[in-house]
Amino acid sequence: MKSITRRTLHTFEVPKDLASVTFRDPDGENPGAAGVSPSSVEAVWRSVEALYRTGVHPGIQLSVRHRGHQVLHRAIGHTRGNGPEDGPDTPKVPMTTDTPICYFSASKAVTGLLMHMLSEQGLVNLMDPVSYYCPEFASHGKRTITVHQILSHRGGIPAIPRETPIDVLWDRDEIWRILCGARPVEVDGAKVAYHAITGGFVLQRVLEKVTGASIEAYIDEHLRKPMGMKWFTYGIAPEHLTELATNYATGPRPVFPVSWVVNRALGGDIKTVEQVTNDPRFQEAVIPAGNLCGTAEEMGRFFQMMLNGGVWNGKRICREITVKRAIQQFGSLQIDRTMMIPMRFSAGLMLGGNPVGLWGPQSRYAFGHIGLINKMCWADPARDISVSLLNTGIPIVGHHLPALARFVYTVCKQFPLIPETQRPLIAI
Repeated sequence: MKSITRRTLHTFEVPKDLASVTFRDPDGENPGAAGVSPSSVEAVWRSVEALYRTGVHPGIQLSVRHRGHQVLHRAIGHTRGNGPEDGPDTPKVPMTTDTPICYFSASKAVTGLLMHMLSEQGLVNLMDPVSYYCPEFASHGKRTITVHQILSHRGGIPAIPRETPIDVLWDRDEIWRILCGARPVEVDGAKVAYHAITGGFVLQRVLEKVTGASIEAYIDEHLRKPMGMKWFTYGIAPEHLTELATNYATGPRPVFPVSWVVNRALGGDIKTVEQVTNDPRFQEAVIPAGNLCGTAEEMGRFFQMMLNGGVWNGKRICREITVKRAIQQFGSLQIDRTMMIPMRFSAGLMLGGNPVGLWGPQSRYAFGHIGLINKMCWADPARDISVSLLNTGIPIVGHHLPALARFVYTVCKQFPLIPETQRPLIAI
């Protein structure tokens, strides 16, 4: 029988022996090659175990690279079967480092770089209006909204209309019709308002117009195959649906004003988000701002490529200047009018800050993206690290937040700032 605390906090039953639910890839961890001590590795992992013990993330994956070498590659918990509402007889599927998980909004970092790669190829000028490529987007005063404004969350269309049926998310033509018919809240790009879902569909339309191919084909040709990814696709193929990790609405249910912010940003309450994201129609769809699927290692690989100035395993994925343009701050630190918190954005990524920022203390050079509040994927050239923490809970506020913050702080502490002469060139 559940305890009152578990029912109130919507948590799962945490096993007493964490080793029994821990998966480690020993061949994927080489801290010695990066000069990282075993104590540093274990300190970071203990912070992940502390997060797991909060009971809000039934499954967690972690990949950490330093100086190009993977020093942590582990998983803990279950892919499915140990959620807050699962009974004791529900079959439990262990989480491994190979389990695909939906990145949610961390997908935006990847979609953003794709647009910068289009610019490198001369197919798009990011300062052009979207309507230059897709004239139908110009209606209702959106004629001057640029591709760059969409990338940097200044496009003036942060959300789809509230009365929009959820089925629209997996109907490409209908969502485009709605976005073309939308009236912007502004068009001058002066104010930041996080585009949770809308921006990705606009970028997809531009990409597909100028390439003549689907965004799935483009990412496959220019990122996934060259980098040797197994997953890393928008949505997941029907035959692999059973392998995709289940999402769980955990933690205390948000109340006003947090519930208002959640509905404003995500278009529904957290239980609705759980239902939608576990719906096969969402899982098989192409939602460029929110349903790229893959492992922590694959997202860590992506950010390592960016740290390398666009190179992976000796193969040029994009030019170094393309990476620099993708991570260059655009505008000042501002209160985001969707999330109601101060944010620094580039054209596609969430940036760190000094003396403290999203990616920890002294993280001015760090760049990455959060996925549905809890997934944290970033790179920090000043520490020469790429980090990908994926999880399956969807808690918004609650007792887990200190543990999540301690994880970021522990990573920064165990991988301190390195001399400027030893940093990747993109930090200069």
